[in-house]
Amino acid sequence: MKKLSIIIPVYNEEMVTVESIRRILKTPVRGLTKELIIINDGSTDKTATKLKQIKDRRCLIINHRANLGKGAAIRTALKVMTGDMAVIQDADLEYDPADLDVLLAPILAGKADVVFGSRFLGGNPHRVLYFWHRVANFIITTICDMTTNLNLTDVETGYKAFTRDVAKKLKLSENRFNFDPEFTVRVARMGCRIYEVGISYAGRSYANGKKISWRDGVLAIWAIIKYSLIKQ
Repeated sequence: MKKLSIIIPVYNEEMVTVESIRRILKTPVRGLTKELIIINDGSTDKTATKLKQIKDRRCLIINHRANLGKGAAIRTALKVMTGDMAVIQDADLEYDPADLDVLLAPILAGKADVVFGSRFLGGNPHRVLYFWHRVANFIITTICDMTTNLNLTDVETGYKAFTRDVAKKLKLSENRFNFDPEFTVRVARMGCRIYEVGISYAGRSYANGKKISWRDGVLAIWAIIKYSLIKQ
């Protein structure tokens, strides 16, 4: 039976982390076995204490002493994953584990090496929130598509799936949210078969703990330029 590694970066999510992990654990995924690699990225709230409630043997919890960023947390997880494929799953409940089946379908069918879960494809429900976030995402995605010759609709999505072979070949550097454009440029340069599927999205407000800011948008554009136009 094939195994799925679910990578969960966590930073100051004491209110939702345990609920999110339990939801992921109880959601069946196409008959796959699961391992959850939870990276507590230097949380300063009670996240570490909350994670001690998780006793499931399928969960590996790794603690960063300091907050290094989402990209750094994902690099830590990639070093220890044992699955045949991996999914990046945020701990904030914005992305529904019920969508994992559709996200993984192109990989399991042997058609894709990488799958992006797009919040803007299909008729899946999504919470209506920030106009300027949508504009920023569109700009970042357009610039990334122009430099990679892809036609993605949602580069900044938090739901990305990829094979173990891709995970082994990836050489990631970015520490923060600019992991997303770096990942996209690198898998495009690797010649990966890339698919995109529609997913649902229950976005959070800043009052509820959303962390990304306009600075991350600027860094994302710089990452596209850096990894697309400068030889790495």
